[in-house]
Amino acid sequence: MRKPTKLVTLGLFVLAQLLFSCAGTYPENWTHFRGSNLNGLSDSENVPSQWSETENIAWKVPVNGVGWSSPVVFNQQVWMTTADRDGDWFSVVCFDFDSGELLQELELYRPDTVQRMHATNSYATPTPCIEKDFVYVHYGTYGTACIDTRNFEVVWSRTDLNCEHLQGAASSIILYKDLLIVHLEGTDVQNIFALNKHTGETVWQVGTPDQKAYNDVAPVYRKSYQTPLIIQVNGQDQLITNRSLFAISYDPNTGKENWRVFYGEDSAVSMPLYYNGLVLVNSGWVLSQGAPYFARLLAVDPTGKGDITESHVVWQTDEHVPQTSTPVIVDSLMFMVDERGSLTCLNPGNGEVHWTEKLKGHFNCSPIYAAGVIYFTNTNGETSVIKAASEFELLAKNKLDGTFKATPAVLRGAILQRSDKYLYKLAIMEENQAEI
Repeated sequence: MRKPTKLVTLGLFVLAQLLFSCAGTYPENWTHFRGSNLNGLSDSENVPSQWSETENIAWKVPVNGVGWSSPVVFNQQVWMTTADRDGDWFSVVCFDFDSGELLQELELYRPDTVQRMHATNSYATPTPCIEKDFVYVHYGTYGTACIDTRNFEVVWSRTDLNCEHLQGAASSIILYKDLLIVHLEGTDVQNIFALNKHTGETVWQVGTPDQKAYNDVAPVYRKSYQTPLIIQVNGQDQLITNRSLFAISYDPNTGKENWRVFYGEDSAVSMPLYYNGLVLVNSGWVLSQGAPYFARLLAVDPTGKGDITESHVVWQTDEHVPQTSTPVIVDSLMFMVDERGSLTCLNPGNGEVHWTEKLKGHFNCSPIYAAGVIYFTNTNGETSVIKAASEFELLAKNKLDGTFKATPAVLRGAILQRSDKYLYKLAIMEENQAEI
């Protein structure tokens, strides 16, 4: 058999590259907070379950500033927002997925003044979202922008979408068709914007859902920190958002309200979930004698219209419900960890608890599922790996240095884990040797 000539080999290589470029994407990307489907589920296999500062680290790179936003990934680019600890500057960084090389660091905003912020928050907490050729970043009242990922140029920027955050911004942005959905709910105004993702222009806007109800609560409880979710019900898309006091469904094309559920006094952080025809929403803290006491989880039938508080809440619980992190649903099991480490597995269809265990530490990161296991990372960098099963089984505990509040991205057999100083790529190394 004749061996292929160098010219033929080169031609085949070029053809392969052309076909790959036409395909446009890698097998798995991570485009939003909690993944491309915003559900905390990764399709990745062969993901590491054990690591340390010297084991199964593909690379570890420093990140200027501080931010609790999660990394997002498209093709070879990893993007994150970051900011000066005191809010002097707001930037975005881009790393190469394979090598960790810094590809771009772009300062976007340098405000004259900044608002106060809760000590547990950062000035770069909202997670970006990304698609082919464009990444979208958001810093709350300080700015929202679109960047061309091919040349790193700013396509558009808005600094006129404002509110008084009081404790800082946290709501992440999401893409829907040609719209970028942006939550800006503060103590003064409570707005949701749908921006044209190509131009940044406002397509629709909704404000405070019930001014009278909001007047009856302290300003700090009028805002929300959550990330919305798009679901489909009877062939129609719904934008589900945990607003302060109310969970509300909107038509994402127009901003018209479908239904609402009244659920509590404080601000929601944990984002909504959707399982087997039920929307699962977090109330935020329910207050006792004026102080945060517990959070409530409600399962809502989203087929109703108007105020469905009394008619469409299927079940609810206030046992070990997280106020900050978002649970993950794997098949017919929901796994959630509250701030103090109480880990619960329950049936999302009826709220029946399968088991409850206790993990060490304080938890802000949302759990992520991949390859049959679930990762729970506490703020001290210790990750507990459990089997995704109706019986509790702890498989491993792993420790990295630093403070961890950003939810990891899990794709292509790797975990991207952000600390207060570094971005790690965790992967199974052939010799279990750190390559830093």
